[in-house]
Amino acid sequence: MDTQLPDRGEAMPRDRFHAGLRAGAGLAAAAFLMAISFGAISQAQGWGSVAPVVCSLVVFSGSAQFALAGTLGAGGGVVAAVVAAALVNVRYVPMGIAVARDLRGGPLRRAVEGQAVVDGSWAAAHLGGGRFDRAFLFGATAVQWPAWVAGTALGVVVAPDPSLVHRLGLDVLTPGLFLILLLDEVRRDRAGRLPAALGGAVAGALLFVLPTGPALIGAAAAALLALRTTREAVR
Repeated sequence: MDTQLPDRGEAMPRDRFHAGLRAGAGLAAAAFLMAISFGAISQAQGWGSVAPVVCSLVVFSGSAQFALAGTLGAGGGVVAAVVAAALVNVRYVPMGIAVARDLRGGPLRRAVEGQAVVDGSWAAAHLGGGRFDRAFLFGATAVQWPAWVAGTALGVVVAPDPSLVHRLGLDVLTPGLFLILLLDEVRRDRAGRLPAALGGAVAGALLFVLPTGPALIGAAAAALLALRTTREAVR
């Protein structure tokens, strides 16, 4: 999957937005399938029909929502579940800082535009050198959000076995797509090769011993350290 347009920096915003829609289609398909699983899990836990859909509308973070459901399913309280979800979403702090200079308007508008920062869109919209394609980012997220909400609603209504996605092997789609994005980043941005490779390796290793949230934080820290080292070496 090629997420970069050869002349993306020169294309009109509308064309870049449409390119984002196309690039986000694969991520949206994976999100839809995973959202069905989330809807089924939340239904099995007795969330009711409305709460899971509202959660997907507002939170729109698969990893955080699964952390929330997993904690509640394991007998944890609401506070513990919210903390687990928040730890997973801590990664959006450095991601938001990275993309902030490419957003527009005052604080309120930039905060609204920042809602488009989700993992796949953020990675696909990276132009290299710490710059991001704003219109491409919006397009990639615009197709994923309705797919996530619709998948959740379908999971709630149909209520399949929560383990169905795992048994069919569909739960590897999202990690597979992110691996493609990571490899694409390593291929096209020389300065980002070491941080991307190190971050991916650390995340993979930590997931064997830590929950998703702390593992992602550790991977981000390792990637930032590698990026700083790389920049100092270039100087």
